[in-house]
Amino acid sequence: MIYALGVVAFVIGVVLSIALHEVGHMYPAKKFGIKVTQYFVGFGKTVWSVKRGETEYGIKAIPLGGYVKLVGMLPPAKGADPHAVRDTNTGMFTQLISDARDAEYEHITTADEDRLFYRKPWWQKLIVMSGGPLVNIGIAVVLFSGIFMGIGAIAPTTTVETVSDCAISDTEAGRACTADDPITPAKKADLLPGDRIVGFNGAAVSSWDQLTTLIRANGDNEATIVFERSGDKLSATVNTSVLARVSQTDPDKTENVGFLGVSPTADYERQGPGFVAGVMWDYTVGTADVIWHLPQRMVAVTKAAFGAEREADGPISVVGASRVAGELVTYNDPSWTDRTVRVVGLVASVNVFLALFNFIPLLPLDGGHIAGAIWEALRRGWARLRSRPDPGYVDVAKMLPVAYVVGALLMIMSVILIYADIVNPVRLT
Repeated sequence: MIYALGVVAFVIGVVLSIALHEVGHMYPAKKFGIKVTQYFVGFGKTVWSVKRGETEYGIKAIPLGGYVKLVGMLPPAKGADPHAVRDTNTGMFTQLISDARDAEYEHITTADEDRLFYRKPWWQKLIVMSGGPLVNIGIAVVLFSGIFMGIGAIAPTTTVETVSDCAISDTEAGRACTADDPITPAKKADLLPGDRIVGFNGAAVSSWDQLTTLIRANGDNEATIVFERSGDKLSATVNTSVLARVSQTDPDKTENVGFLGVSPTADYERQGPGFVAGVMWDYTVGTADVIWHLPQRMVAVTKAAFGAEREADGPISVVGASRVAGELVTYNDPSWTDRTVRVVGLVASVNVFLALFNFIPLLPLDGGHIAGAIWEALRRGWARLRSRPDPGYVDVAKMLPVAYVVGALLMIMSVILIYADIVNPVRLT
């Protein structure tokens, strides 16, 4: 039941993210006077729709995307009457472009001429087409802020979780204690799990990082440890030992530092806007790297679909992400706070991906139209600087062959990912 709840919560979060993405296109389009005839969430057969004014709002059967119909996305061919029936062309792509233009202007009247998308200033086109991805970025910021500033990030506390029996260097970590191993200073000080360390050598301790810094700097000198146990404040004096530990400045090196022999519990600690900004940056860089290497990652996914080992950090479809959401809310018997943080964090990360993927400057993605608007601005600006005639609108219809190829590749990629996520899914375990 909890697994299913996690899947449903994630799917609802993704569908709402898609719906708001399309609002990000529709709202500025309407504000700029562009005619919007359809707003749909999903693809395939229409499940429900209602018409309000000139716009039909609805839901379709397959919740894997959405669209807003902006009238006049494609300009007519130069010198052509957009209302006249065009002759049949030879050549597959030429005919496809011609058919697309005809479909675009089939229901356009003279009253709509000033409301066509292509006739709007370049900066309005840029705002309309950037609106969707920017909404996804905004959603991610809001969700991550809610998690880290409202609930917090998991961070080590000064409460002891375990006390080591013997002192073992990092290079020997994992082996069992022997009679030859020295007893840890924490054991000698009679520290117990649940004790909260509040002082070290006269310094008030407020964080685990502060405590580890004090311990490491103490070497093998005497230390007075103040801790709370069951509401009582106690203290113990013991010499810390010196042990080879991984360097805090260079993970590839070890250094001899002071050692106590305790590990901390972890709990949620509320963070500030800077932490959220850092998380957003890390996710953005990581997502950009995934998108950049997507072709070679898809080769690995294709092999995994036919029996090879699945990469744990490889791309997954919405189906795979839904399965991950179900596992996240059940893995290691988490608390409801943990479940909320995990699912909301997953939805936030999906929004980062949706934003960056849609910014790719290729049709049919938003980035293709964004690139067209920017190119129009540059071309017209250059013409003005050189006192040349206005070159006019950028004809994005000429890029439709690229759009068809990209669209076909996206469909093939989606099918492979969904199939792989069914037969050989990524699992948290």
